[in-house]
Amino acid sequence: MIKRRDFMKHSALALAGASAALTLPFRSEAASDLRITRVRVFNPASGSNLNGPLNLSEIVVAVETNAGITGIGQGGTPDLLRYAASLLIGQDPFRIEQLWQRMYRSSIYPAGRERLNAVGALDCALWDIKGKALSQPVYQLLGGRTRDHIECYKSYGLLRLDQAREEARKTMAEGYRAIRTFGVAGQSDPFDGRRSLPRIVELCTALREGVGRDGDFIFDVHTRMDFADAARLCDQLEPLDPLFVEDPLHTMDDLTLYERLRQRVRLPLAAGEQFGELRDGNLPLVEQGLIDYLRSSIPNVGGITAYRKLGVLCEAHSVGLVPHFTSPVGTAAVAHCLLAHPGSVMNEAYRTVLPAYLKAGVKFANGRMSIDDTPGLGVVFDATKATQIAEFTEVRPPELYQGESVRRPDGSHLYL
Repeated sequence: MIKRRDFMKHSALALAGASAALTLPFRSEAASDLRITRVRVFNPASGSNLNGPLNLSEIVVAVETNAGITGIGQGGTPDLLRYAASLLIGQDPFRIEQLWQRMYRSSIYPAGRERLNAVGALDCALWDIKGKALSQPVYQLLGGRTRDHIECYKSYGLLRLDQAREEARKTMAEGYRAIRTFGVAGQSDPFDGRRSLPRIVELCTALREGVGRDGDFIFDVHTRMDFADAARLCDQLEPLDPLFVEDPLHTMDDLTLYERLRQRVRLPLAAGEQFGELRDGNLPLVEQGLIDYLRSSIPNVGGITAYRKLGVLCEAHSVGLVPHFTSPVGTAAVAHCLLAHPGSVMNEAYRTVLPAYLKAGVKFANGRMSIDDTPGLGVVFDATKATQIAEFTEVRPPELYQGESVRRPDGSHLYL
């Protein structure tokens, strides 16, 4: 029988050992003394083009520190990045939320969606630094894995009627959860929403036959229809049981029309890919129950810092996260967020092969997206495959607006 004195002694030793094990990664002097020294901007595209598919920025940002730890992000333009990056020089990269607030609120005008994309790129780089400094993958910093992998749906553009059924079968055989398209190839131009309905229904019928009872299909209206045609299309697609209908309305930010459509149809709806941070269209769509799946993505919403708040919002209202595809580094950030999110998630698979400028990143296989346990975002950028186009080492000069320096009594940034 263990004596009480021995038990207390062993318990104290065990607690001390556990405490040391838990705090060890956070006691690094290098981590506590980290400061941002330089931000470099690279163009991995050919020529002067700065964009990837759908005008997504292909710009890569490298945020460097005095300890030799560099964080990688992707998005923005040189001019937009300069404005935000100048606020990071000399700062502690661990204070991510505070730095996000400064970058977001450092203009007399609210950050629009274009500048938010640059803030999102820098934010992802800050999370990459923090993960590397603590020797942890970012998803561990967000709460740890809630799932083993991320289910994906395969994204197509236009599909011909004679190929839809077979493409759907192939997609299911590859292990994907669903197939997505936004229209019928060969339809007349200009687009006539009402006259397009029979061909869309025919296409979706072929998709349903191809995916079978256990598969799913998604139809993306691509904001091409007015209310009457969108409502009529949803009615006609309902018997085919799509996973959801995406961006059904041309007036994508008209909440009154979304309310009317929600009352009018019974199909699951998805929207949000064109929106930015929490208050830029996303909040009312989710909070008022107008959609079932949110399509907003990184870095468009402002990076990981902003996206995890959207995740909490969606979890509270039982709305699934189905982010739009994004740049390769942004996709890694998406993967970490979705791995740590406890709610319903699925990712759009469109760019499934790593570009030449990345030596490591997200892996796509058997219709699933995964990422390993490498510290940080798990991406390895090859600067030899890109051209440096800008470098920022100076703090924003006094003649430029610095943003309000007002703080609360506890020192936190005043959230206006």
